[in-house]
Amino acid sequence: MSEESISRRAFLRLGLTTAAAAGALLCPSAALALKLQVTMTDAQWRTKLGPERFRILRQAGTERPYSSRLNKEKRKGIFACAGCNLPLFSSAAKFESGTGWPSFWKALPNAIGTRRDTAFGMVRVEEHCRRCGGHLGHIFDDGPPPTGKRHCINGLSLVFRPA
Repeated sequence: MSEESISRRAFLRLGLTTAAAAGALLCPSAALALKLQVTMTDAQWRTKLGPERFRILRQAGTERPYSSRLNKEKRKGIFACAGCNLPLFSSAAKFESGTGWPSFWKALPNAIGTRRDTAFGMVRVEEHCRRCGGHLGHIFDDGPPPTGKRHCINGLSLVFRPA
């Protein structure tokens, strides 16, 4: 587990205290947490999300490929954050990437935040919900036109709302 992931969880537990504000100067993930509009304790998140969603959204986990029922979701609608219900992706931007996770070529405006992820010896772009900071997945540069991006998202980090 990366030091940034541990710092982010620890910061979210502390809340918006003076120590947390000082931590924001030293840790980019702490700065992320200062901007969150929806915050809860770990116990509250665990109760709301259940163990698997908590592991993914709050501990930056990854679900097994091809395990999400949202891979096959073809209806028109909106994919929202399972943590705070913020609309994140339109079904119009969903595509079949063949990777085993729901994939989108763009997010809705003002829906996501990103940060550099260097876990597991790789450099990637982590994607999180702008409102609650929940880990969604990663963004890669191998998607379809017009953006060329692939937002590779854990299905458990999403809820689908049909149009």
